[in-house]
Amino acid sequence: MRIALTKRIVATSQPRERPYELRDTQARGLLLRVQPSGHKAWIVTWAHGKRRTLGSATLLTLDQARAYASQAMAEVIQQGLPSIARPERPRCTLAAFLDDHYAPWAKIELRGGQHYVERIQTHFPSLLNRQLSEIDEAAIDRWWRNRVAGERPVAKATAARDLACLRSAISKAVEWKLLERNPLLGLRQKSVEPRKIVRFLSPDEETRLRTALTTRDQQHATARVSGNRWRADRNIALKPEIPAGSYGDHLTPVVLLAMNTGLRRGELLSLTWADVDLDARMLTVRAENAKSGRQRHVPLNAEAHAVLAQWASQTHATGRVFDVASVKKAWTGILTSARIDGFRFHDLRHHFASKLVRAGVDLNTVRELLGHADIAMTLRYAHLCPGTLAAAVAKLAA
Repeated sequence: MRIALTKRIVATSQPRERPYELRDTQARGLLLRVQPSGHKAWIVTWAHGKRRTLGSATLLTLDQARAYASQAMAEVIQQGLPSIARPERPRCTLAAFLDDHYAPWAKIELRGGQHYVERIQTHFPSLLNRQLSEIDEAAIDRWWRNRVAGERPVAKATAARDLACLRSAISKAVEWKLLERNPLLGLRQKSVEPRKIVRFLSPDEETRLRTALTTRDQQHATARVSGNRWRADRNIALKPEIPAGSYGDHLTPVVLLAMNTGLRRGELLSLTWADVDLDARMLTVRAENAKSGRQRHVPLNAEAHAVLAQWASQTHATGRVFDVASVKKAWTGILTSARIDGFRFHDLRHHFASKLVRAGVDLNTVRELLGHADIAMTLRYAHLCPGTLAAAVAKLAA
């Protein structure tokens, strides 16, 4: 029955032998259902057979029921389905999502997936106990201000990488139906000042770096001799000697190989001896270890070949070439010893590329050696070959 419902009608509607419904003529889709028991409930319907109960008429007034019905019908027009018809998504905190869902997937599907999980856990402690649906732009803005201007501020580029990890993880929560939408997708990209120059070593800096590496290896050898004397006096097992001309540890071969191959730090540290062919003077960067996701082969020049041959003679030459997780501490120390400022390990890759370009190697070959997916990345080195550009323009006059 269609009727203009009033508070009086709602209150005085009497139960009958069978349930019946009164359809409101003022609020589209709103029904009052009266049960034989006398119970009255508000129902909203938006299509044939499509309906949801709003609540008891003793708890919701007529005005409230009409407001809910109007909102539901507006959602039908905008989205095709009212929110009350959507299945309730499971409540899940960020910490539980990382432990139960994201970490198991990331460890298998992402190169260095555990690192991404740990990065979120380390740098977003205030969000770990929040429900995923409660992580919004306001929460991220507060986190950003504290990360770049708090007690222990970091560079904006570092904070931006942290945020990218979180945004990517929450996108997976949406894909897995744990969240309706990613609240961070609409977040304005945080401004990060790009590095204005490509940093590479000057001839003097390269000389100082090489000298510092040689000195460090000699100090390791001297310390090993002294340490073995101390052990011998106490009947403690001796450590292997470090012969003259050998490397004290992994740092020198890692740095020299980076300077001569242009491999990224992650690519270097993930190399196995199976990827190294000393006879063919070639090493292979596997697709799963390459940033571009594509396998590439890098020739070994004389120094790179000698470095790997020497390092193979000092190790068992099985498993990983460099069995270390990080070179950060040793790298920071060697820069201090060499008196080099503002130079990152990744800049060894720029140093490799810059030497190739200045030697006249074409940019596409440099791109292939570096493993760039797009030539646009390699064009940052174009200014280092002005002679080539001048020669190209000079041909017009001819």
